[in-house]
Amino acid sequence: MKYGSYLELQKAEFPASWQAHFLDYTKLKTYLKTRMVDTSVHLSTACPSLTFKWEDSVADTLGSRLERVRTLTPEFIRMLDAQVTKVNTFFERMQSDIQALCKALRAEQEPQSVLNEVLRLERFVFLNFTGVAKALKKHDKWAGLFVREPYLVRMSELEFVASTELQQIKAELVARLGCDEVVGSSRDTTRAPTPSDKHRADIEHATQTAMVSLRGPHGTDIIGGVLTCLSKHKCQIVDFSLSRLHHDVTFGVLVHLHERSVDLFSDLAQTAQRWDGTLSFDVQDAQLKATKLATSAQYALSEAPYAQRIKYVATVLNERGLSPEFLSEWLAWLLAKKISVEQMRRLDRRTSLMCVEFRLSVPHDLGLDKVRAELIAISSAHQTDVALQPDNVFRRQKRLVVFDMDSTLIQQEVIDEIARATGIEEQVAAITERAMQGEMDFGESLAARVALLAGTPVSVLEGVKQRLVFTEGAHYLCRALKSAGFKLAVISGGFLPLAKHVKTELGLDYAFANQLAVSADGSVLVGETVGPVVDAARKAELLEVIAQAEGIAIDQVVAVGDGANDLLMLAKASLGIAFNAKPRVQEQARARINQKSLANILYLMGYSESEASELQLLG
Repeated sequence: MKYGSYLELQKAEFPASWQAHFLDYTKLKTYLKTRMVDTSVHLSTACPSLTFKWEDSVADTLGSRLERVRTLTPEFIRMLDAQVTKVNTFFERMQSDIQALCKALRAEQEPQSVLNEVLRLERFVFLNFTGVAKALKKHDKWAGLFVREPYLVRMSELEFVASTELQQIKAELVARLGCDEVVGSSRDTTRAPTPSDKHRADIEHATQTAMVSLRGPHGTDIIGGVLTCLSKHKCQIVDFSLSRLHHDVTFGVLVHLHERSVDLFSDLAQTAQRWDGTLSFDVQDAQLKATKLATSAQYALSEAPYAQRIKYVATVLNERGLSPEFLSEWLAWLLAKKISVEQMRRLDRRTSLMCVEFRLSVPHDLGLDKVRAELIAISSAHQTDVALQPDNVFRRQKRLVVFDMDSTLIQQEVIDEIARATGIEEQVAAITERAMQGEMDFGESLAARVALLAGTPVSVLEGVKQRLVFTEGAHYLCRALKSAGFKLAVISGGFLPLAKHVKTELGLDYAFANQLAVSADGSVLVGETVGPVVDAARKAELLEVIAQAEGIAIDQVVAVGDGANDLLMLAKASLGIAFNAKPRVQEQARARINQKSLANILYLMGYSESEASELQLLG
């Protein structure tokens, strides 16, 4: 609702004798819309459609506008002065009448009727003050000047803004009624209501809500200045939001304030001038927000103000840097899906932007599984990963991470390394690739590959251990997670001696893999496995077994893998990450990382690079 319409609705609640004394907001707005067209001297922002060619005369255009503003702005200010004087004169007369009523009150008389007049006059003041501020805001937009703040400071000298005597009267009446004026103060809700509770409710009902925002280059001073003003005027803070770009800070506050506190805005204007800040405030919009804050569909200032939304976190990542082309396409996709960005947090501290965490407000009827292919297409086109996760309590409360081994924690496939040492590399590699692509049953492929190893000396395994190459970031990731108190496990479709070696090297807590059968004298492999085969189903089962043994909920489990036999494990965990995985795995996994370093997993778990570095010091 536009403020003009809102003001007319509110005016209807006042006596007929008050109507002519309200600010004529419509007259002021009409003047601006009809007389101050194409006058703004702020050419770049007020008139974005105004463009110049080199041969055009900017000097002439600007000179013409300055000439019009030189005439029209003083005329508008004189018109506004007359309106403000009218409001102030009526206020002084009504305040005098209330003083007379107070003096006429006898000790045994109920002062509630007089208090009601005080509250009505306060409401009158607030509506008119807000109208002045909004009219000045429109003027500044149309003229390209900034006169609102100095005008409000000047206006603070008027009686209707300071309202000193009226507040003294109000304090005396409140004392006589025996109720506490502090809004939001605690009281016993178990006792029966008293007359003073009724009076207190009337006072609290008169409380107004406002949105205040101050932006400027002096961060902590900006915050301190706003809070000092709120404290002085006994405002109740409902919510706040803070954003910073180097030294520039924007501090927004949603507050409840008494009608008397219109001079709060004058104090805020002075604070803005002192700290080179830009002040903005709004009353009606903030009031609508306060209504929603009191309902079941609550949202904070940092959230998108829409109902029926689900919160998600998207982590976007590219080790070579996030390109403007990707970010532009990513934001265009969000807009197309009506997804709102609520917060953005940079997680890396590299020389170029590498990883950003977006907090998103997603329409409840948008099934993200249905748009998975679109996200993969955007990611692939820009070689940039996008991981979406529900933004719930478990996102940063993970406690167990389970890894595949081959091509995940280590860069090789261990059976291929054994085969290389024995000269059967090509035959084994062909079977391995078919299995990883999902073209063969894992159990069948494992038996075929192990059979080729019959007669291989057990000592070959020791040589393979020495040749294992850990994936970049594996040690860094595991140290950070252990320092943060995680339990870590490797569950591999490879072989237990090598999985145990990886467990020892990385400081993991568990290692599960296939056990190779050896000859009676323990010297050679016989080409078979012993015990249950660690296939896809077994991996998912072992993940759950470890979680149960450690008393960890599945919602707190992360799984990382690259092959088709990891899919069930990735699906079982609350966060399943396909790390440099085969196409089929990437299509089905909830999250994907196609970067070199395993340390990037920390970003998906919500850790910034600075936090990860701190964890390294504890390891």
